[in-house]
Amino acid sequence: MKLSFRMLAYVFALLFSGLALVWLCAPNVLLADWGVASTPAVALVGRRGAALYAGVAVMFFAARHAPHSPARSALIRGGLVVCLMLAGLGVYELAAGHATPAILGAVCIEVAGALGLLYVGREQADVIRRRR
Repeated sequence: MKLSFRMLAYVFALLFSGLALVWLCAPNVLLADWGVASTPAVALVGRRGAALYAGVAVMFFAARHAPHSPARSALIRGGLVVCLMLAGLGVYELAAGHATPAILGAVCIEVAGALGLLYVGREQADVIRRRR
């Protein structure tokens, strides 16, 4: 099965929707798994982050049928930044002793997302190049 932007957009929409729900409704689930103490301040930041995750989910879902375009390229690049920053922060927090090794599960998913975005982004660049 060839990875397409449409398929990746569905995956990102589902994944980010799930993250939004967990951070909004049950932030303690992830925090406990990662060995992070839950405080009202941490929960507040988690709930606010849920809004960002929901927004990313909506953007990918809405763009799932978008043709090759600069706007789709921007979405791919933005998603790549999100995935790479989250993965880097996860590794940093583990190395700094702020999280348990359980955070590596999230890091692996984020790296896989980044690789998927790189793949579809390169495919899109090839298609655009051939049109010229």
